[in-house]
Amino acid sequence: MDALLTYRGRAVDADDVAFLRSVIAQHPGTSRRKLSLDVCAAWDWVQPNGTPRDAVCRGLLLALARAGHLELPPPQWVSHRPRRRIVPTLPVEVDRTPIATTLAALGPVEIRQVRRTPDEALFGGLIQEHHYLGYVQPVGEHLKFMAYAGERPVACLAWSSAPRHLGPRDRFIGWSAEARRANIRFVAYNSRFLILPWVQVPHLASHLLGRMARMLPVEWERVYGHPVYFLETFVHTERYRGTCYRAANWIVLGRTTGRGKDDRLHRGPNRPVKDVLGYPLVRDFRERLARVA
Repeated sequence: MDALLTYRGRAVDADDVAFLRSVIAQHPGTSRRKLSLDVCAAWDWVQPNGTPRDAVCRGLLLALARAGHLELPPPQWVSHRPRRRIVPTLPVEVDRTPIATTLAALGPVEIRQVRRTPDEALFGGLIQEHHYLGYVQPVGEHLKFMAYAGERPVACLAWSSAPRHLGPRDRFIGWSAEARRANIRFVAYNSRFLILPWVQVPHLASHLLGRMARMLPVEWERVYGHPVYFLETFVHTERYRGTCYRAANWIVLGRTTGRGKDDRLHRGPNRPVKDVLGYPLVRDFRERLARVA
């Protein structure tokens, strides 16, 4: 049966829509969240760690409603405030005394996963204040790390779910569209990397990337219940050369087209062209990422 709509890798056909309509009809007063959780349970639609894919399911239901395939219960609460982006600020004053030394003289550097910890606010404030892209709250699977020399933060690294379509990466891996849909969760995207501006320590950035390649898969599996086999990132070549990634043995895969996911008319670049770099975490990454159950 042909799909009426595909959302985040989930194809929905006429039988699925009929089932959803029956669930809504049986529980006319239910909330959209409760409806989403019921659908997740019926479809066994869960994340690898067993948590229902509630947010994705609600997005799918809304997409079906907007396409005219079903009518959702009215929202039980509507905010009349204009939506605004929350900009994080530093929760405490940070010691900005310059650190200019060698990596050996810096001493032990500790990397901590700070998502859902008291240091998460500090992470957001530092990224917002000192990263050229600012802070954007990730969606989907993501982790946040801070590196400390003693008790002083020296770097921040954010990792999140990888973009679903990325030509240079997809050609490098060589997976089919079906395999990409099934296995994109095994790829992690380095969305932010910041060495604090008062920290001048040669080779610190590549050192941290090397340690992250060992630490991230362990943390990802602990939090999300599944491994990652490949890392990727973008480098804005008008600003940076990506030297630290190359020094850490990342591979240049190609360049973006400069057209974002919102480009519907294909009229040319609408954002900066960037280098795409990747880092395999296991030798047989292609075989693992190409598997289709």
